Amino acid sequence: MAQRLKVTQVKSKVSEKQNQRDTLRSLGLKRIGDSVVRPDDAQTRGYVKTVAHLVKVEEID
Repeated sequence: MAQRLKVTQVKSKVSEKQNQRDTLRSLGLKRIGDSVVRPDDAQTRGYVKTVAHLVKVEEID
């Protein structure tokens, strides 16, 4: 079974750079506490790396 990542926004995007705000939106995160489940692929890993200081990531099955 393919791995998936649960990504949860834990910090505000207000004082962040525009590309980081755009990345959060691309992940589907709009506000603190929002969570999304995304496939564990290179694109998602890149998004998470860009905003690692704003999100919490958990691997799920």
